Amino acid sequence: MTNPCKCREALRADLPEILRLYAQPDLDGDSVIPLAQAEKVLDRMGRYPDYRLYVAETGNRVVGAYTLAILDNFCHRGEPHGVVEDVAVDPALHRGGIGKAMMEHAIGLCRQKGCYKLTLSSNLKREKAHAFYDALGFERHGYSFRTDLA
Repeated sequence: MTNPCKCREALRADLPEILRLYAQPDLDGDSVIPLAQAEKVLDRMGRYPDYRLYVAETGNRVVGAYTLAILDNFCHRGEPHGVVEDVAVDPALHRGGIGKAMMEHAIGLCRQKGCYKLTLSSNLKREKAHAFYDALGFERHGYSFRTDLA
């Protein structure tokens, strides 16, 4: 499938549809943040130099979303790197090229910014997502660690 969607930076008006995408059971489910809080998060993200929420749209309909942070480094000759988070695609359109288009978009943005790599993490239980990233040529590398702070 060629060009199933257009990717662009998200607008405040997109937030209700983005929150709908994040309300999927495999993502945030019933614990998705309220619209007012999402608006504050989007505003705060906009104050960072290279941290944005992007959407994929078909026609005028938001069908996918992801965040991309481009971070500066002291190591790796000071070259920046990208971090993708919060990837979501409308469940009715899974396997339709939306996720691939979003990852190609993120890779393109990272290349424009001179990043030496793009990373993402995926929950261990999301095996279909892992197969998707494998198929796109992402390499399983290292370990991801976390500690809950609540």
